Amino acid sequence: MSRLSKIAEANPWRQNPWFESVAVAQQRAKKKLPKSVYMALVGGSEAGVTLRDNMDAFSELEPKPHVIGAKQDRDMATTVMGQPISLPVMISPTGVQAVTPDGEVDVARAAAARGTAMGLSSFASKPIEEVIAANPQTFFQVYWLGGKERVLERLERAKAAGAAGVILTTDWSFSMGRDWGSPAIPEKLDAKAMLTMAPEIAVSPRWAMEWARDVITNKRFPDLTTPNLVNQGEMGPTFFGAYGEWMGTPPATWDDIAWVVDNYDGPVMLKGITRIDDAKRAVDAGVTAISVSNHGGNNLDATPASIRCLAPIVDEVGDHVEVLLDGGIRRGSDVAKALALGARAVMIGRAYLWGLGANGQAGVENVLDIMRSGLDSSLIGLSKSSISELSRDDYHIPDDFVRRLGA
Repeated sequence: MSRLSKIAEANPWRQNPWFESVAVAQQRAKKKLPKSVYMALVGGSEAGVTLRDNMDAFSELEPKPHVIGAKQDRDMATTVMGQPISLPVMISPTGVQAVTPDGEVDVARAAAARGTAMGLSSFASKPIEEVIAANPQTFFQVYWLGGKERVLERLERAKAAGAAGVILTTDWSFSMGRDWGSPAIPEKLDAKAMLTMAPEIAVSPRWAMEWARDVITNKRFPDLTTPNLVNQGEMGPTFFGAYGEWMGTPPATWDDIAWVVDNYDGPVMLKGITRIDDAKRAVDAGVTAISVSNHGGNNLDATPASIRCLAPIVDEVGDHVEVLLDGGIRRGSDVAKALALGARAVMIGRAYLWGLGANGQAGVENVLDIMRSGLDSSLIGLSKSSISELSRDDYHIPDDFVRRLGA
């Protein structure tokens, strides 16, 4: 009897906790979570043009499958910034993952269970030390926030905690507005916050029970502050307090990027590249890797989809730095397309957050399994024995698909 059959037999009237697509994970997360919590996982900036294009652009890349010649053995392993991973899908850093009580620790455990690396946001709700204990393959994301002295403190803390490297993010939201509004994020899930959210919580009983059990077990209301922006053990600022500090910090220069590389003893990824000239400057700054990313549609709206910008950047700098892609990945077939256009690996964001919202750590593992299975299907259909064999010749790429920004 299969695992799924056993689950169905043991729980004939309960919804199967396993889901077969990220779309279903999103539906279940929407049903389970309070509306404001769910909305924090879906929004892009302004009208959401880039958010939609990040996903829709993948459908324009048409595979050229073989009907005979599928390979029996298929290898999906790779390395990113010196870290071996079992599939070319990493966890992208996202802020305040208090979708479940254990948040980022749940995600780290799931990534470790599936043999891949974790990106941890500076704006995370769990300390870096706890996350690295759950997954030693954790890269710590650093924003240029508070000036060199503050940034150096965070770099030193990451190194002391055993981070595998850092991700320097420069592509966060410069545009404040969302056409559908931004959800309120409380500082702490205390009695006052629960009262304010009561109408939402009333229709989200499973979510409420998870948090209630955590409060009873730990005998405290969990805070939603940012502990990785201060020294270990100190109370961090609230999410919006930290955001305000970021907005008040003079933007980083290319000299600042090179300074981070010089002052961190380990690999550094620069996240947020969409232009060829910026990619070249990143190489000059000495970074180990770059992520072609528009912050999941949370930057300047109508910026082209990340996948449209990928190939020209790989052609220009792919021999000098590792190039990853971030944005719009919802299926394993999307991963295959990104690899075919030259990415070493991809980073996923909303996809795993919906898995987390739907079923906690197991839901994130489920999403990673979906990515692996879909990628494997692409390798079968394209008659490849390894992800390293994927190339642009395996897909029809429309003439107007690519965007050569800053050429």
